Amino acid sequence: MAKTKKLPSTFLNMLLVMTLVAVVSALAMGFTFTATKDAREMVEVKRTLAGIQNVMPGFDNKPDQEKFVVEGYEGLEFYPAKKGDEFLGTAVKTFSDKGFTGDIWIMVGFDKDNKINNISVLKHAETPGLGSKMSDAKFKDQFNGKDPAVFKVVVKKDGGEVDAIAAATISSRAFCDAVTRAYEALKKKESEVKNESVE
Repeated sequence: MAKTKKLPSTFLNMLLVMTLVAVVSALAMGFTFTATKDAREMVEVKRTLAGIQNVMPGFDNKPDQEKFVVEGYEGLEFYPAKKGDEFLGTAVKTFSDKGFTGDIWIMVGFDKDNKINNISVLKHAETPGLGSKMSDAKFKDQFNGKDPAVFKVVVKKDGGEVDAIAAATISSRAFCDAVTRAYEALKKKESEVKNESVE
């Protein structure tokens, strides 16, 4: 039986082997990413539609097909909710990059008078048992029915009207930041539409 020849342990040989391993790994990861792209996109669409349903129930249109964006508020997505010819309001997929451990993503439903109908937490990486409590009704439901034009969407510690999550002020601030961003973008869009109708 012939012995297989062992490569000498030189820097060049080690570099070649490491390069080969890196290339094969990159190709495998690329293939997996491409192969699962459609599935991941479908999961994201389902999560978004569930979020819209939670914050603006009762619509019978296809808000994901009527999605729009607002210039200056990149990353936010706006979904008009309608029942027949009646406009119910707008679901806004919004975020804040001020979370304790990264971005938080929420869906805020605004009724036709721009009062907050409901809020659904979509994604976050906040501390379990602390910042993660933003998903609890005790925290997020305090926004329901509030008009951000008069209700100061800032934690009480900073002079606002929002009861922060105990020991999770940073997460609470980020949540408020995401809500405020959605409201300000919605108002900007309304202002643009009014200006266009006047011209």
